Amino acid sequence: MSKKAIEHHHKAAEHHEHAARHHKEAAKHHEAGKHETAAHHAHLARGHHEHASHHAGEAAKAHIEDHGKAMPARA
Repeated sequence: MSKKAIEHHHKAAEHHEHAARHHKEAAKHHEAGKHETAAHHAHLARGHHEHASHHAGEAAKAHIEDHGKAMPARA
């Protein structure tokens, strides 16, 4: 696996972890009735999710570049 793909996998995982933390914070604030703060954390979580998706796609592209073709989809 290329160094580029590995880096993207690590970044994707890091952003998923950040998103999870923000979701937990959003839940805590929502439960406490602090809806504005909960919404803020939910919005941050969404941003981290988008970054994670980007890095996952880049890792897949790097894999294809290294190995020549995509794996066929399986049902």
